[in-house]
Amino acid sequence: MKKTAAGIGAMVILLFFSPLLFADSTSKPADCLGSFFTQSLHYTGEGMRHWYEDAGGFKQITKIPYDQLDCKTCHVKSCDTCHAGSKGEKHFFSEKKAKDMNTCMPCHSREGLTFKFDGEREQLDVHISAGMVCSDCHYRSDVHGDGRFRQSMRHPKGVRASCEECHVEQERESPEFDPNTESHSVHGNKLACAACHVRSTVSCYNCHFDTFLKTGERKGNFVPMKDWLLLINHEGKVTSGNVQTLVYQNKKFVAYAPYFTHSISAEGRLCDDCHQNKAVQRIQNGGKVPVVGFENGQMLTWKGVVPVMKGKLDWVFLNKTESGWASIADQAPPVEQYVGFGTPLTAEQFERLAQDVTK
Repeated sequence: MKKTAAGIGAMVILLFFSPLLFADSTSKPADCLGSFFTQSLHYTGEGMRHWYEDAGGFKQITKIPYDQLDCKTCHVKSCDTCHAGSKGEKHFFSEKKAKDMNTCMPCHSREGLTFKFDGEREQLDVHISAGMVCSDCHYRSDVHGDGRFRQSMRHPKGVRASCEECHVEQERESPEFDPNTESHSVHGNKLACAACHVRSTVSCYNCHFDTFLKTGERKGNFVPMKDWLLLINHEGKVTSGNVQTLVYQNKKFVAYAPYFTHSISAEGRLCDDCHQNKAVQRIQNGGKVPVVGFENGQMLTWKGVVPVMKGKLDWVFLNKTESGWASIADQAPPVEQYVGFGTPLTAEQFERLAQDVTK
């Protein structure tokens, strides 16, 4: 089936909304898949459709119905996608192949980009450095589902892998989580591990939808970045977040989401990396944080932790021209969406961040 440019473009930019594989939930499953797997996010891809068609989603700008986007056809159609091994003309079921990270990376490309950037900075994720692979944490229902339909991987129990699952007292060797250390106890169980241990998140910034529609090409139509970490609320805790900015016919769109990047440091952040940092001070003084700027044809990115406060973060929006990127003249604010059940920090939470904890 020939893919449309619209489908290709949407498939790329909407990867942000659900890093899992996507599917047309109305398609008839093969006989071998007439099981609970057909309700899994790997099969349905419901996360992408849900946030795209949400009342505040990107569809309100594009006006393109989801069922006209080819992204709905990109999904795990059968067990063979991950389990089919071969040797010569012989084919066989392979559990080994499913545990090979090379099986995961073609679709979970954002994590592949994370490993590339971190490797170049000699800051590779502590688990990857230890020789771990995706399936050491993601197995059973994370991959195959549990027979229950969910809107998104951010839905409760959409993904069951957690830091706490391994970092407990156990026979298997791993550093044990100690709730009594000051950095853990002082936050009163209101801070997710990722808020302190994720170094930064990869963002495929400024997805230029117009060019995707025209060329059907991904390369050069967005800018990959990994310089900051957003703090956002999810399931009652502050956690790491990410952002996706989009441009379509000079219309600007930004989506914020809880996001776990596999860029983990064994050592957590220092207190003043978050409390009373430069971003917090700018907001405290009535300003905005210029997370991404644009001067003399160059992107300027913020470094460090940024709290997600509604209307307090500035993002540059760019059009793709024959000579390169150019700022959009329209100064109207972007349409803003919170996806993945994430919400901005509250005024009370910001007040705590604004406290000087070094005294």
